[in-house]
Amino acid sequence: MADIGCGHGASTILMARAYPNSTFVGFDYHASSIEAAREAASRAGVSGRCAFEVAPAKEYPEHDYDFVAVFDALHDMGDPVGAAHVMESLNPNGTWMIVGPYSGDRLEDNLNPVGRIFYSASTTLCVPNSKEQQVGLALGAQAGEARVREVVTAGGFTGFRRVAETPFNLVFAACK
Repeated sequence: MADIGCGHGASTILMARAYPNSTFVGFDYHASSIEAAREAASRAGVSGRCAFEVAPAKEYPEHDYDFVAVFDALHDMGDPVGAAHVMESLNPNGTWMIVGPYSGDRLEDNLNPVGRIFYSASTTLCVPNSKEQQVGLALGAQAGEARVREVVTAGGFTGFRRVAETPFNLVFAACK
């Protein structure tokens, strides 16, 4: 299993704890975050099954993964379409899970307390971060399902569906 945009490795470590018979690799372009993730995995006792490598989403090593996850990171990437590099790294029956902020497709769908907080975070954190990276697409935290679908299918995936939602997150599955 691969965790793309893993940051300090919290999601990767949680999955390693939950699935003790599986192995995990977390990838992030930020070297200091990867170092922190390695230290956290060691403290959590999962470093034997949980590795971390510095690599951007569109360049991490291909492997034939069963499952690839992106937790709250696709909208921060400079080139989210390039993140569909996931397709080359999945085995034929593999799944790409994308977890992102809960957002509607239209501005008026997001004019609620949570949407307002997400817009402020997106304006000050997500969009500037994306703009500093190669391509700089700047989806932002309020991209909405239609825009995420557009990005994922532009990367070559033909299967895309919403599989879960909470008041704060949308969860999508993509397959070849």
